[in-house]
Amino acid sequence: MATILYAEDDDAMRAFFEKALEKDGHQVISCSDGQKALRALKFAEGAFDLLLTDIMMPEIDGIALAKKAAKISPGIKIIFITGFASVAINDKEIDEQIVLSKPVHLRQLVNEVNKLIAA
Repeated sequence: MATILYAEDDDAMRAFFEKALEKDGHQVISCSDGQKALRALKFAEGAFDLLLTDIMMPEIDGIALAKKAAKISPGIKIIFITGFASVAINDKEIDEQIVLSKPVHLRQLVNEVNKLIAA
């Protein structure tokens, strides 16, 4: 079981994935944008095992959020979810991160989370 910070501006997708991850045994704190997720990271310093984030979000995008998360919580694992995979893949800062393209199959998401947590 992992403690996951999930940042996604699509309310329906956020609720759907949050429920699936909780059903799989994870504790999930979800935020509707990068700014709220950044506040959660700072407030609960070191409490999160994984950051699951959409790339395209208002205020602070997922890439900027991930870079800040790595400074606040060194060692935090990161998975990006995006409808703009080509944008993510072209960013050299995140080449080694897992990038899942929307639409993401629920089982794929849960499997990737579990694989990364186990690594």
